Amino acid sequence: MPLERLEDEGLEKIPNLKLAQWTFRAGLEKTFELLRKQLLEKITKCIQDDNMAPYYELVCKELNLPIDQRILKSMQSVNEAKIKELDAKIKDAEENLGDTEIRTAMMEKAHYLSKIGDKEGSLHNFPYHTNWILFGDRDLVTKNIEKANSLIEEGGDWDRRNRLKVYRGLYSMSVRDFDTAAKNFLDAVATFTSYELMDYKTFIIYTVMSAMIALKRPDLREKVVRGSEIQEVLHGLPTVREYLMSLFDCRYADFFLSLAGVEQFMSCDRYLHLHTCYYVREMRIHALSQHLDSYSSLSLDSMAASFGVTPAFLDAELSRFIANGRLACKMDKVSGIIETTRPDNLNFQYQTMIKQGDILLNRIQKLSQVINI
Repeated sequence: MPLERLEDEGLEKIPNLKLAQWTFRAGLEKTFELLRKQLLEKITKCIQDDNMAPYYELVCKELNLPIDQRILKSMQSVNEAKIKELDAKIKDAEENLGDTEIRTAMMEKAHYLSKIGDKEGSLHNFPYHTNWILFGDRDLVTKNIEKANSLIEEGGDWDRRNRLKVYRGLYSMSVRDFDTAAKNFLDAVATFTSYELMDYKTFIIYTVMSAMIALKRPDLREKVVRGSEIQEVLHGLPTVREYLMSLFDCRYADFFLSLAGVEQFMSCDRYLHLHTCYYVREMRIHALSQHLDSYSSLSLDSMAASFGVTPAFLDAELSRFIANGRLACKMDKVSGIIETTRPDNLNFQYQTMIKQGDILLNRIQKLSQVINI
């Protein structure tokens, strides 16, 4: 079935999460004025089309925009009339109908409050609605994901289990748990239906980005590079495909160029912007380590040429990562030779245990001092 048809059959997009991304992007200092103007026009149109008075006030406050009182009062009057109508519907159901009709009427009100961006009202009427994603409330996100997990364990159909994987993946990605995000996203690739959260192309972008930082090369090849569903979408996303394949094909100069584009994308994404520096650093380490694994030794100039950077830049990068224990190699700056060192797994575990033991002892000593005081 075409993606457009599947999207039409998904849940209604209440609230419209694109609004949150547009608002976030419009609020960035680096956003060009022309783009900011276009975003504000889309935000304003969407708000006025759905009479989102509560969200309008929030956006104006967040973006330091003047509130047009005429527009606000017009939307508020529509909201008040609709809520009055829905309250009457609930009252009628309580007096004359059964539990099913009462629940339907209350759900209708909760959906409307969510649609207009009334956070408090929608959470009061329907605490497990997706409104918490619109406002980026991390505490509520955590609480609701945990609640959803427990409900699914008690019993849930295939569709709900599948949707929850996407929700869990998105939440995990937003808190920098890329391993969990990749696992949940990859499990949902073939059966994705969560169009209320994002479109399928955006989902594939998040899946590829999470998988590249989380998976080892054999798993990446099996689940992403050879994944037919992912590759089908990547044909329409050439920049994302180049980012994936340049690393997999060991074209490191092209990979560094693609990584710069990924950095720009992440810095403008409401879920990923806080993790941009971490992600880019880890992917640079991943690429450097992958290249070094192929050699016992190589020259600094040769490696710099492979990555399309200057020897001075690579020297600084390697020095930092080697000093932090992130790369298994040593560098002779006099001869300009890099030698790889591959410690055995047992020795690595021993060193890790010693390091973690020292940290634990220091914490115990600090705790004992506090208790003695």
